[in-house]
Amino acid sequence: MKVIARPAKLYLSAAIAAFLFFSTDAFSQRPQTAAASDRPVNVLVLGDSISWGQGLKDEHKASSLVKSWLEQQTGREVRQMIQAHSGAIIGSAELSEDKTARDAAAELDGELSRAYPTINDQIDYALKMSNPAVIDLVMVNGCINDVDSRRLLNAANTPDHIRELAQAKCGPPVEALLMRITTVFPKAHVVIIGYYPILSQRTANDLFMRALAKRFYTPEPGAPKMNDKALRARLITISSEWYETSDQMLSAAARKIDAQLATRGSHQRVLFADPGFREENAFAAKESRLWGFNASWLRKMLVLLTLGRVQLRTNDEQRSHRSDLCKSFFRKPSQETADQEAQREDRLTRCKLAAVGHPNRKGAAMYADAIGRSLKPLITDTGWLKQNAPAAVASPLP
Repeated sequence: MKVIARPAKLYLSAAIAAFLFFSTDAFSQRPQTAAASDRPVNVLVLGDSISWGQGLKDEHKASSLVKSWLEQQTGREVRQMIQAHSGAIIGSAELSEDKTARDAAAELDGELSRAYPTINDQIDYALKMSNPAVIDLVMVNGCINDVDSRRLLNAANTPDHIRELAQAKCGPPVEALLMRITTVFPKAHVVIIGYYPILSQRTANDLFMRALAKRFYTPEPGAPKMNDKALRARLITISSEWYETSDQMLSAAARKIDAQLATRGSHQRVLFADPGFREENAFAAKESRLWGFNASWLRKMLVLLTLGRVQLRTNDEQRSHRSDLCKSFFRKPSQETADQEAQREDRLTRCKLAAVGHPNRKGAAMYADAIGRSLKPLITDTGWLKQNAPAAVASPLP
C-alpha cells in the first residue's frame, strides 16, 4: 500500500506545482552590404517562457504579433530568430555547463522547461547563427527562474524575502545582461519586458484554490500554521511584492544602461515594457489573462479526493503537443525503482501542466501592445526602420 500511495501523493503535488512553471529562421551569416531599406528587419527574441510564449500557437505569441505590427508600420519584411525557451535562467557570460549537455538542451522544443541554455547561452547561439551587426531589435526578459517561481506560491515566504530576492536577481544580473546585449549587437534597440501579479484579490477563493494554497505551503519547522484566510492574504501580498519590485528593478536596469549608452553617443535605446496586467487579469480571476485548468468544479474535486489519480488538464493551445513532448522526454526506462518512478511521474506531470499561470492569447496581446507602445516613438519620431522604406499604412497591434 505504501508504494501505491506515495506516488499518488507526489503525483498530486506535481500537478499543483505546475501551477506556475515558467521558457526559426536564422539570419544570414554573410555580411550585409545593402541599404537598410533593402534588407529585412532582423529581430532576436531572448528569455524565458514569457518571451517564448508558453502554451501559445506561434501566430498568437507576443513576438509574432510584434513582428506583424512592425511589418505594417515599416512596410518591410521582418525576420525573427527565437532563442527563448521555457525555464531559462539568466546565467553568466561564461560557459556554465558542459558544452555537449548545453547543445543537447538547445535542441529541445521551447515548451519543455529547463534552465539551460541560459539567456547568456542564448546570446552565444545567436552570435554563431547571425551577423550581429544586422540585428535591429532584441526583445528579452528574465529573472523569475533565477528567483524560482515556486517560492512565489509558498505562503511561508515573507514579502521582505521576496523583495530581497527580486532586488538581487532582477537588478545587477539584468544590468549585466543588457550591457552585454547592447555591446554584442551594436546597432540593436533592446526592449526588456516585465512580469505580472500572479494572484490578486480577484483570484477565485473557492475550495480548490484553498487546497492549492495549502499544497504549496511549506512552513519552517516550529512555525505556527496559517489558516486559509491568512494563507490567501500572504500569497496575494507576495504576488504584489514580486510584481512591483521586479518591475522596479527591470525598469531601473533599462534606464541605467540606456543612460550609459547615451553618454557614449550611441543611438541604441534600451526600453522597458510593462504589459499592465490588473487585478482582474490575475490567475483564476474572471478576466484572467493567464492559462488555467481545463476542468469542471467536479473534476477539480476528484483530483483532490483521489490524491491525483484523476488528472488535471490545462486550457492552453499547446497542451497536446506539449504532452507528447513530455511523454517522450520522460519515458519509462527499462528499469527503475519505485522512488525513481514517483519522481519521473512527478516531473512528467509538471511538464504537461507547464503552461498554467502563463499569458493566454489575450495576455500575449497585452504584452505585444506594451512593446509596440515603447517602440512607436522610435519609428515615428526618429524614422527608425522607415528611412527610405516604402510607405505603409499603420495599424494598431491586435
